[in-house]
Amino acid sequence: MTRRSTLGALAAVAAMAQSKGVKAVPLGVATTDFRDQTNAGLAAELKSQRIRHIQLFFTQKDSNYWKYGQRSDISGLTVPKAKEIAATYRDAGITVDALGVYLTLVHADAAERKANLDYFDKIMKLGAEMGIKAFLSEMGHYTPPGPAARVSYDWQDDVWKTAVTTGKELARVAESNGAKVLLEPIYRSLLASAKRTRVYLEEVGSQHVRAQLDPANLLEVNDLEEMFTQLKGWIDAIHAKDRKLHVTQGVAAGSGDLDYGKFVRLSAQYAPGVPLTVEYAGITTYKPALERVRAALREAGLREA
Repeated sequence: MTRRSTLGALAAVAAMAQSKGVKAVPLGVATTDFRDQTNAGLAAELKSQRIRHIQLFFTQKDSNYWKYGQRSDISGLTVPKAKEIAATYRDAGITVDALGVYLTLVHADAAERKANLDYFDKIMKLGAEMGIKAFLSEMGHYTPPGPAARVSYDWQDDVWKTAVTTGKELARVAESNGAKVLLEPIYRSLLASAKRTRVYLEEVGSQHVRAQLDPANLLEVNDLEEMFTQLKGWIDAIHAKDRKLHVTQGVAAGSGDLDYGKFVRLSAQYAPGVPLTVEYAGITTYKPALERVRAALREAGLREA
């Protein structure tokens, strides 16, 4: 069979699946761990693998600004440079779904929380120039000085109340920029379960603060069905990575205990059209991770959008 006939056969299969109403699931890649690539090089690489969506983290060689949980000096990231980066991916047929921010929203110091909200505002304004309207974060981590309290910091009554107030302030910042923030729960944080995340989002009460689900982050405390049913209607982004039970460090898709067949089926059911974004993978590991997700789609009778 020639390459042309093979491509024609694949297109025919895709068309047949679409005509039969088979659900299509987009795939994407988070750029976090592609630190040795330029944006242009990464765009070309991902295009070659039929990737049409990314979550952009400013970690590439020519835009190395992002630090997990910290504000960065982005004075060198001018508006023209930011627009050029966005255009690089668009010209490769790749949509930038969101920008990674990831700041601490539960810091005990009000001045720190205010500085982080101001940084969100700055990044949102830059994102608007790039045509990006979604911004990613966790609640972050904070350890008070001194002896450990009887109740973990993230579970203290006043910390929850302050976090809801901060969430409402973040919602106002996002609304003023025509943007939304997608908060990612993780079992070692204030948003420690799917239910706790849903309750938090309901208390914040804004469509400008919604959820990014990373099942590997909740595998220790929730079944997959719980995650999706609790967060139904709130999920605007999904990470596709993995984790071994009772192990802190996450790993690439297919290297942990996550049931990927069930994961992709539930994603298509509860968050139709939301890309599954491969994370915790870089230039040498992302292809096997992508293939694991693609294999799960095929096995579930789903097709890649």
